[in-house]
Formats: sequence, structure tokens, C-alpha cells
Amino acid sequence: MVAERSFEDFTPGCRFTFRERTLTADEIIAFAREFDPQPMHLDEAAGRASILGGLAASGWHTSAVMMRMLCEAYIDGSTSEGSPGVDLMEWKRPVLAGDTLGGHCEVLEARVSRSRPDIGIVRLRAEVTNQRGEVVAVSEYVNMMRLAGKDAAHADG
Repeated sequence: MVAERSFEDFTPGCRFTFRERTLTADEIIAFAREFDPQPMHLDEAAGRASILGGLAASGWHTSAVMMRMLCEAYIDGSTSEGSPGVDLMEWKRPVLAGDTLGGHCEVLEARVSRSRPDIGIVRLRAEVTNQRGEVVAVSEYVNMMRLAGKDAAHADG
């Protein structure tokens, strides 16, 4: 397998646009039942009675959708070696049943690792927006990317 994007393709200012996705009530409830069974995520009436204003996706659900968007936007087909962690994760606005999410991520900085010269350290910021263009979630994180021509280990394992 040859990756389409390697570390060298992740220069500061480079942006990747997310494919839009609409969250349904059924998806929100199914995620909440398994991972975050709070009333405002399980029941429309409870959601309306809460400060969220309707059946609302868990912030963790929003984060999981963001992760899928990141995979589709740039991780799939890249030399990604994963991430050592997330520096920032903020849920800015409720995501309600029927909301359509989109957005983008942007490379903030990129450098070659001092301890692993075949790996680049890429810091990115992702913003998820709703159909009104309002930011609903923000994340800043690091992605480790293998340098071009050095992806044999990634492809094999």
C-alpha cells in the first residue's frame, strides 16, 4: 500500500474539509444508550426540558463523529501513525437531532521528531460546525505522520 499523503503534505495552513453528516434521533439515542445514558441524550422531552433545548447528542458522540470526519478528510490514505493525545476538546453548542455537521481541520505546525527522524509531528485544530455555520466542537491535537518513502512499517503492520 502506498499512502497518498505523508508528513511533507502537512504544512502549516493546510486545510481539510469535512464531509457533512446529519445526526438522527435514532443515532443519538443508540450512542447514548451504550456510552452516555443521560436523560437529555435519551429522550426528546427530557432534552427539551434541559438547557440543551432538544434531544442532544452526547459531547462524546460529537467527538466520535469528528473522528470519523478526520479519518475521511485526511487520515485514511495517509502515513498516520496515530496520536499521543488530545490537547483541547471543547463542546461549544448542543448538537440536536437533525443537525447537519461539517467543518474542517487545519495544520497549525509541523516538525520532524527529534527522537524518531522518520516520524513527523503535526499539530492540528479541528472545528465542527452545524448547518448554521455555528461552531459546535473544537479540538487541538497531534498526529504522528511517517515521512515520505518511510512508510513500509506502516503499510505492513
